[in-house]
Amino acid sequence: MAWLLFMDESGHDHRQMPYEVRGGFALAEHKLWPLLQDAGSLELECFGARLVDYGSEIKGSKLLKKDRFKHAAQDEPLDPESRRHLCRGYLQAGLDRRSPKRDQFTAYGQASLAMADGIFDLLERHGARVFASAVPRGAANPPPGTTPLEILRKDHTFLLERFFYFLEMERQCGILVMDEVEEKYDRRFVRKLEQYFTKTAKGLQRAKWIVPSPFFVSSSMALPVQMADVVIYALNWGYRRPGEMDAPDRPEIAARYGRRINSLKWRGDGYDGVKTYRSFGIVCVPDLYEAREPRR
Repeated sequence: MAWLLFMDESGHDHRQMPYEVRGGFALAEHKLWPLLQDAGSLELECFGARLVDYGSEIKGSKLLKKDRFKHAAQDEPLDPESRRHLCRGYLQAGLDRRSPKRDQFTAYGQASLAMADGIFDLLERHGARVFASAVPRGAANPPPGTTPLEILRKDHTFLLERFFYFLEMERQCGILVMDEVEEKYDRRFVRKLEQYFTKTAKGLQRAKWIVPSPFFVSSSMALPVQMADVVIYALNWGYRRPGEMDAPDRPEIAARYGRRINSLKWRGDGYDGVKTYRSFGIVCVPDLYEAREPRR
């Protein structure tokens, strides 16, 4: 059996998001098809249609934007059949470049939140584990006088470290499945991964369980990567690890998904060559360009 780590990025434009997050969720390969079937049914149950048929897709920035919460709350919850009917009208209005009606906005807002809720339900039901690294906005910029890193960044190595600890415990191999961005950017990242896994001591060790070559897929054609996008968007705005992550959150997302992300994150033991310590699947890395003292 293998574990697939479906990954995406959030906040890498360094504009509004409080953190630059890379990560997603790991899923046992034999649970992938059941998850896909359930997710497809959930999408039809919520919206009454496949979003891709209307030129859209499942994304955290779309399902959980502030207007979705406002529109969802402007009327009482709709019955499922009415909601689906009105959602199709909302989507068709977008294709026709018409402004949707008020009740269509309400329906789409309620459907979007129901879809996000359902994604977390499915991840819990199918035994997924969340892994992510978060860098405070602005901290990824190299200090003055330095050049961008030509090696794998610390936040990426910490993410792989956590995934390795998990796989080592499970005695199973892991495969990285990532959202493609631009070919030039993706090739550069692959080169850094290859150098890490073939030319560093820790990388060579972790290649025992992590397949060093990732798979890149188009998020518009890969539902699990879209689901990963929802998870890390909610994490960016709604999950805060005490003592490490203090950026402002969005209270409506934190209240709805903060605890759910906390329950899904991996918990286990790490080993630094000296001693064993408690480790977690979500790590904040504010010091990308500084050396850390070894654990004592």
